[in-house]
Amino acid sequence: MEAYLDNSATTKCSETVKDLVVNMLVKDYGNASSMHMKGVEAEAFVKEAAARVAKTLRASEKEIIFTSGGTESNNLAIIGAAMANRRSGMHLITTSVEHPSVRNVMLYLEEQGFRITYLNVDQEGIIDLKQLREAVCEDTILVSLMLVNNEIGAVEPVEEAARIIHEKNPGTLIHVDAIQAYGKFRIFPKRMGIDMLSVSGHKIHGPKGIGFLYVKEKTKIKPVVFGGGQQKGMRSGTLNTPGIAGMGLAAVEAYEDFEEKIEHLYTLREAFSEGVKEIPGARVNGKPGRGSAPQIISVSFEGVRSEVLLHALEERQIYVSAGSACASNHPSVSSTLQSIGLPKKLQESTIRFSFSVHTQMEEITYTLEALKELVPMLRRYQRH
Repeated sequence: MEAYLDNSATTKCSETVKDLVVNMLVKDYGNASSMHMKGVEAEAFVKEAAARVAKTLRASEKEIIFTSGGTESNNLAIIGAAMANRRSGMHLITTSVEHPSVRNVMLYLEEQGFRITYLNVDQEGIIDLKQLREAVCEDTILVSLMLVNNEIGAVEPVEEAARIIHEKNPGTLIHVDAIQAYGKFRIFPKRMGIDMLSVSGHKIHGPKGIGFLYVKEKTKIKPVVFGGGQQKGMRSGTLNTPGIAGMGLAAVEAYEDFEEKIEHLYTLREAFSEGVKEIPGARVNGKPGRGSAPQIISVSFEGVRSEVLLHALEERQIYVSAGSACASNHPSVSSTLQSIGLPKKLQESTIRFSFSVHTQMEEITYTLEALKELVPMLRRYQRH
C-alpha cells in the first residue's frame, strides 16, 4: 500500500477544487482586468474567492491580497511593512525557529540597516514571552511570529504575545505566518491582535502557486511587486484566476465539519506517537499530546540518519520528510532542532511525519510496522 505522510510539504488537491481550476483554465479563462464580459466573469470568481477566504477569518474581502503562495506572502508582509514604517523605527522582532521565507527576509533587512531581535524558544519550541516583553521598545515597528512550526508542530502563544506587544508599543505591527496553521485552527486576526497573516493554498488541498496575505485595513504597507497596478497596486501582475478560485473553494472546504476533521487528525497523531514510542531510541520532539498542531509529528531515531530512513521508507511507498520540505533539497542544520536543544546526533536522525484529513489509520499502522522493522536493521547496518 501507499502511505503519504508528507502533507506539511504539500497536500493532494481536492477533486472539487481541481474541477473548478480546470473550468477556469478552459471555460471562464478571461483576464480579470479586461473590461469585456469574459473579464467581468473572471473578476466575479476573484471577488467570490476573496469573500470566501475573508469569511473564514471574520475579515473583509478588501483585506485579502492574493499572492503566489506563502513565501511571497511572508516577503510582502515583512518587507512591505518594514519599508513603509522605517521612519518610525528600524527594529524588528522574530524567532529563532522561523521558516526560511521569514528568516532569510530578516537577514536581507539586516543588510538594509534594520536591527533584528531573535527570540529564543524552550525545549518544546515555544517562545519566551518574558524575552519578548523585554525586546519590544519604541523603535520596534514589526514582530513576525509563526503560529505553527513547520518542523515540530509547536503552537506559539500568538494572542498572548500580541497583548504583550501592544501593551509595550501600541504602534508595533504583528505579522503571523499561518501557513501550517490555517485550516487546522480557527484564526480570527482582529480578535487575536494580528495585523497581517500569511496563508498558502497547497497546504489545504488547494492548488500550488497561490496564497494570500490578510492585511488589516489601514495597516501601513508598501508593495514589493510593481507593474499594472492590480489588487489596488499592492500586488501587480495578471491575476491567477484559476488558482484564486481554487484557493477560495479550498478555504471553504478546510473549515467544513471542522471539529470532526481536527479530531481525526489528533486521533492519528496520538496513535502514531504511542506506536513510535515502542521503538527503542525513538524520541518525539516538541510538546506532547494535544499541545501541538494536530497534523505534524517530529521523531528522532537515534543511530539512523534521516535521509537513509527516508529512502528506506520510500521503497515501501511511505513518503515522509527529513525536515522542512521547502529547504530539503539543500541539506543544512535545522535552526528549529538546534533551538530546542536537540543533540546534534539526533538532529541528523529526525523525520517529520505529517497527516491530512484524508490520511487513514491503515497508513499509520503500515508505517509503524515498517519503522519497527527498518529502524533496528538500519541501526545495525550503520554501526558497521
